[in-house]
Amino acid sequence: MEKLERWHDFFVLVGTAGATLLALLFVAVSLGAGVLTDKKAAATRAFFSPVVVHFTAVFFALFPAHKAATFAAMVGGCAAIGGGIALFTTIELLRHSWTSYVQDHLAYGLLPATAYFALLVAAAMVFNEHDYAMIVLACSLLLLLIVNIRNAWDLTLSMVRSQTKRRG
Repeated sequence: MEKLERWHDFFVLVGTAGATLLALLFVAVSLGAGVLTDKKAAATRAFFSPVVVHFTAVFFALFPAHKAATFAAMVGGCAAIGGGIALFTTIELLRHSWTSYVQDHLAYGLLPATAYFALLVAAAMVFNEHDYAMIVLACSLLLLLIVNIRNAWDLTLSMVRSQTKRRG
C-alpha cells in the first residue's frame, strides 16, 4: 500500500514513542509498587491497565502490513479491543468515586474511546483506500499517545503523593 509507505517514518516514530513510554510506565510502577495494594486492586486496574493497553495500541503502529485489507483488519481489531476497554474504564469511573476530577473522566475514558472510534473509522477508510485514511489514523494515534502521556504522568504523581503521605 503506497500511502502507508509514505507515512512510514511517522508510524515508526509514534510506535517507538508508544513502546518507550510503555517501558517507562513499567519502571514507574515498579518504583511505586508499595502503593499498589490488594485494597486498591480495582482502582489500579481501572487506571493503570488501560494506559498499558493504549500505549500498546500506539506501539502497534509499527505493524508491517503490505496489503490494505490486512492493515485495516489489524487497525480495526485494535480499535475494537481498545474501544471496549475504554468504554469499560469510563463505566467503572462513573460507578465508583475513585476520582472527582472531570479531566480524569475525560482522559481515562472519553478521549481514549473517541480515539478508538476514530481508529475504527480509519480502518474502514484504509480498507476502502480513502485518500484521508492515513491522516485519520495518525490523528487517532496521536490522541491516544498525548492523552496517555498525561495519564502516565498523573499516575506517577499519584504514586509519589501516596508514598510521601505514608512516610510523612
